[in-house]
Amino acid sequence: MKLNRSYERPSELPQTIPVFPLAEALLLPRRPLPLSIFEPRYLAMIDDALSGERLIGMIQPSDGEEASDKWPELCAIGCVGRITQFAETGDGRCFVTLTGIARFRVIGEAPASTLYRQARIDFSEFSNDFREGEGENAVDRPGLLTALRKFAEARKFKIDWDDIQKASNEALVNGLSMLSPYGAKEKQALLEASDLKARADMLVAITQMELARSEHASPQIH
Repeated sequence: MKLNRSYERPSELPQTIPVFPLAEALLLPRRPLPLSIFEPRYLAMIDDALSGERLIGMIQPSDGEEASDKWPELCAIGCVGRITQFAETGDGRCFVTLTGIARFRVIGEAPASTLYRQARIDFSEFSNDFREGEGENAVDRPGLLTALRKFAEARKFKIDWDDIQKASNEALVNGLSMLSPYGAKEKQALLEASDLKARADMLVAITQMELARSEHASPQIH
C-alpha cells in the first residue's frame, strides 16, 4: 500500500515515537492494520498523532498481554505505521488504519507527560524495510501457497485465490503473516525475521507445525 508521504531512509523518521502495546497485533511494512481505539490514553495518542506526522509504533508487551492497570515490559522490536484512515464513531471510539513503514528497535522509554507511552527507537538495522520488494525473488512462493492451501482446507477457510495470485511476494508474505491466527510469540518471531525469505520460511514452518498438531489432536476413527 502506497503512502502519500514516502519514507526512503531511517533518518526521515523521528527517534522518539508514541507506542501502542497490543498483544498479538502485527504490523509490517506497507501493509494496513485496522484498529478500534477506545481507551482514553490511546484516544489521546491518536489525537496527538493526527496533529503531527501521524506516526505510531505498534509493539507487543513482552509477557504477551497488556493489563490495563500497569505498563508492561515491551518487546525489543516493533514497527512504526502512519495513520492512513481515521473515523470517529460518535460513542467515544474511533477506527484507524495504520500502514506499516519500517521496524524499529526500542532503545529506551522516553520521559513523557502524556497519558500514553513514548519510546526512543532506532531503525538502523532495518534499512531494507524502506525498499519495497526487497528480497522478493528469494521467497519460495509455491511452498508458501501450498501451506496456505492445506491450512485453508483444514480450517475450512475461504480464500480469494484470484487476489492471492495477483499479490506480490512481499504483499503475500507480510499480509499472510499479519492475518495468521497464531499467538503472540509466533507473531513476534515473524516480525523479527531477518528478511522476507526468512519470514516466509518461518510462516510455512509454523503453519506446518500447526497442521501436524491439529492432525495429532484429531480423534482417530477405526
